[in-house]
Amino acid sequence: MADEIINRVANSKLKTLDLEDFYLKGNRIVFDIKDWLLEGLVLREKDFRQEVKNHDWSRYQDALVALTCSSDAIIPSWAYLLITTSLTSYAKKVVIGSLELLETVLFQEIITELDVSEYQDKPVIIKGCSNKPIPPSAYTLLIQKIQPVAKTLMFGEACSTVPLYKRK
Repeated sequence: MADEIINRVANSKLKTLDLEDFYLKGNRIVFDIKDWLLEGLVLREKDFRQEVKNHDWSRYQDALVALTCSSDAIIPSWAYLLITTSLTSYAKKVVIGSLELLETVLFQEIITELDVSEYQDKPVIIKGCSNKPIPPSAYTLLIQKIQPVAKTLMFGEACSTVPLYKRK
């Protein structure tokens, strides 16, 4: 009779935390205002306001939006704010910046609200591989949140972890 295979990782106190599990569902959209500028460089207030007024904002329903300008134009702050007033009724989240900044803001909100009590005095592995775009800053935010309660922190997979922290 063969020896029974026992999964020691599953039976241990080891807790695995995968940021991909917290990835917020939703359509991510980069909204580039460059096309609303004269020759892609000059913001003319009257024309810009008309573009905002005539745009179909309903297509951003429940979207996660990153507002940006891909040209080297100098954009006054009010321009992004004006667009945001139109998007607020439709989009779940609006940021000024890149998709990476959008993800960072989303994860910052998620990690801030994360209940870490289940990790109290436990060895924790922060899973490193992901199929979703997890910004590097999300991992640093997570470390700051969980280190005060965890016994140890490791990064990677249960079969090959990198030790990060051990409470003294």
